[in-house]
Amino acid sequence: MKKPLWKIAGAAAAFAAFSAHATLNVFTTVPEWAALAQEIGGDKVTAYSATNALQDPHRVEARPSLIAKARSADLVIATGAELEVGWLPLVLQQSGNGKVRPGTPGYFEAVTAVPVLGKPTKLDRAEGDIHPQGDPHIQTDARNIGKVAEALSARMAQLDPADAAVFQARTKQFLEKWNAAVAKWEKQAAPLKGARIVVQHKAFTYLIAWLGLEEVAALEPKPGMEPTTAHLAEVLATLEKQPAKMVLRAAYQGDRASQWLAQRTKINPVVLPFTVGGDDGARDLFGLFDDTIQRLLKGAA
Repeated sequence: MKKPLWKIAGAAAAFAAFSAHATLNVFTTVPEWAALAQEIGGDKVTAYSATNALQDPHRVEARPSLIAKARSADLVIATGAELEVGWLPLVLQQSGNGKVRPGTPGYFEAVTAVPVLGKPTKLDRAEGDIHPQGDPHIQTDARNIGKVAEALSARMAQLDPADAAVFQARTKQFLEKWNAAVAKWEKQAAPLKGARIVVQHKAFTYLIAWLGLEEVAALEPKPGMEPTTAHLAEVLATLEKQPAKMVLRAAYQGDRASQWLAQRTKINPVVLPFTVGGDDGARDLFGLFDDTIQRLLKGAA
């Protein structure tokens, strides 16, 4: 039995209305890329982050909820350089979503848009949680955000040609504001150049390179390994010869080691948001760096 023409027309109109309001469903591994996708896409994008700022992005459980989110994604944005190697491959495999598997247009790695620093000269797991492809924490250099934005915008336009003009226009506007903000942050941070720092975990390679800081010691004897009494004694000995201004840690890391050091030296403990949502001041990408620069200046004072 044929359907009445008015029903067919109504169904077509409903489909057209749905299509007109359809959004690109984006699954990201960390908050900074969700924030960036939203900047580029506006209401044409729904962005979800698998982690929050108070989680270690290296160590995430492949929960059913994450698998369900990946199953409905049009685009997966990962940092790459093996940051998510312990959980993302399993999430993608279990999702059964072939359009976001690595190697497809629906899978994007941010590290492909920037020069990667910190590639190890020796590949040995005895050296701790090393990343063979280099340091994945590219978001701590504000200049990298702009580079990723350009590449990500092109990928989003490829996946959603109907909204390509929107993505391009929003990206242009974002980059104009972003580049002006980067210039402002660099001017504000000029007094930090050459400042000696201690890091709790080697997660600030790009921040250090960008602002011209000098890392003199790390509280972890090897990346990902808990500080030992012997190693902390070595750090104290190093600081007697090369005094530092502050000890840095990310918001998701515990403060035991950095507080231990601060109590025994005149070094200021500085907690950096590290990503969007890391503290009340880092509610978006601009706030992330506004807050980061101010915290560093206060710690170096």
